[in-house]
Amino acid sequence: MGQAEEAANFAEKERSGMSDTIRNIYCVGRNYGLHAAELGNDVPEEPMIFTKPSHALVLADGGEIMPPGGRGELHYEAELVLHIGRSYEKGLSVDDLVDRMALGIDFTLRDVQSEVKKKGYPWSPAKGFLNSAAVGPWHAFPGFERVKQVEYTLKRNGTEAQRGNLNDMIFNLQVIVDYIASHYGLGPGDLIYTGTPAGVAAVKSGDRFELFWGDEAFGAFTAKLV
Repeated sequence: MGQAEEAANFAEKERSGMSDTIRNIYCVGRNYGLHAAELGNDVPEEPMIFTKPSHALVLADGGEIMPPGGRGELHYEAELVLHIGRSYEKGLSVDDLVDRMALGIDFTLRDVQSEVKKKGYPWSPAKGFLNSAAVGPWHAFPGFERVKQVEYTLKRNGTEAQRGNLNDMIFNLQVIVDYIASHYGLGPGDLIYTGTPAGVAAVKSGDRFELFWGDEAFGAFTAKLV
């Protein structure tokens, strides 16, 4: 890669916020009741947290994203993603901690997940592979009360596939940040994928995905299974 191309790539990452050092990627499983039901899962009594490596992160900037094919069904899961801007201290609110937000996709190898669950193994093979954490460009976080007033949607090939309303979450954003902080730690550069609503399904190579916050475009990509 030449210096000019490298500089251009860095500039693009700077605009999107992806040049920041990402420390931890936390994800909340089964945080919408209808999503748990569609997969035949019990509703958890406390937040169900898993992680992805930072190498899983990939920008949904309109181009191609290349998750793996040939490992069974690959499912999309659209989610609100939070970027933590400061170190957690007890008593701090979501508004104090979160500086930016985005929409993203938690890709899941569903057949692999079913197998590792049967064997009692960790979820990493099904959740933590390369390009499994897509995220759109970052936007200023408008505050906890404001984000609850706006629905987000995922369109697949022009047709609505998922619609999320934060009021339908089992565990709200404040509960999530407090739980993660007390059990795992939380600080600047950490990301939180907050859970997906109902409507997940298998990805086909060539599918076009578009993310919207209300009517505002919040990211897009074409899936190319490799």
